[in-house]
Amino acid sequence: MKKDRLIKKFDKQAKMYENNQHHHRIAGWRKDLIKNAYGKVLEVGVGAGANFPYYNRANVEITGVDFSSEMIKSAKRAADRFQVKAEFMTKDLEELSFADNSFDCIVSTLSLCTYTDPIAVLRKFNRWCREGGRVLLMEHGLSSNPLLSLAQKIIDPVYKQISGCHCNRNFPELMKKSHLQVEHMERYWSDIFVLIQAKPLKEQIN
Repeated sequence: MKKDRLIKKFDKQAKMYENNQHHHRIAGWRKDLIKNAYGKVLEVGVGAGANFPYYNRANVEITGVDFSSEMIKSAKRAADRFQVKAEFMTKDLEELSFADNSFDCIVSTLSLCTYTDPIAVLRKFNRWCREGGRVLLMEHGLSSNPLLSLAQKIIDPVYKQISGCHCNRNFPELMKKSHLQVEHMERYWSDIFVLIQAKPLKEQIN
């Protein structure tokens, strides 16, 4: 799917995301992950601001990035509602650049499934996150169950057209190529959902 069509799809879905982002299990995973965020935080694919209730408001300054202007509008409302200090950028992350070591923490929840080159995005995280900082990920991808993973691979082209994201990405394998060091990983629902805490490996920067 071309990027402009993808952006329009998420623009149309913004209100739905804003109204339906509190699935109790996923909200619990968000809370467990986001409690580890601190300092200057880059949240990529910020969407409708579903993570904002779980930040320590006294301890974070968020830069929220999304390529959907409608999602950014929803995220701004969420920031006001939960009194989170945040600024926003309507940008395509794959075309965006920050100075090295710009952030203490980088957060991505259910966004890496949309990017054309997720490894390149993860390597950007390595550059943008300062040494000793944290990269916090909650993503969905390929199950460890052989039958489920086969089904995911088969339906992925149609799933991408309908939802705007891929369902067959193997995040444990992607992390091996990411220039990030995984410190903790948890997997749920036949290993479809994965929560990852990682840190940058600055020696891997090209």
